[in-house]
Amino acid sequence: MFGELEHVGIAAKDVAALSQWYVDVLGYKVAYRDPKTGTHFVKHGARSLLEITPANDAPRKDRAMKDAGLIHLAIWTDDFDRDYATLKEKRVKFVSPVDEEKGVKKVVFFEDPEGNLLHLMWRPKPLG
Repeated sequence: MFGELEHVGIAAKDVAALSQWYVDVLGYKVAYRDPKTGTHFVKHGARSLLEITPANDAPRKDRAMKDAGLIHLAIWTDDFDRDYATLKEKRVKFVSPVDEEKGVKKVVFFEDPEGNLLHLMWRPKPLG
């Protein structure tokens, strides 16, 4: 039987700086640093991991929201207003206004320092 996602990988120009951003801004912890490859794994909760690995020197291609492939990482919160205020205090780059359906959801899109798209997500009940 297949289980939950174990991790999502991000290729980064500056692995250490991006890993530290996830620690400082989103409260993740560094779970492992591979001394051979330079890859870092940052963790939140029991199983939620991001693998941050060194990128090659090819230029990054701009992507639009609906281009094929992975488009964003959604970060769940139990207190949207508190965590949105924290992101504002930490001066993250927002790329959308807050989208709210009263009692249904609240979301806002933002970028990490390397331009990867994330969004803060609240729902009163999980989907499914």
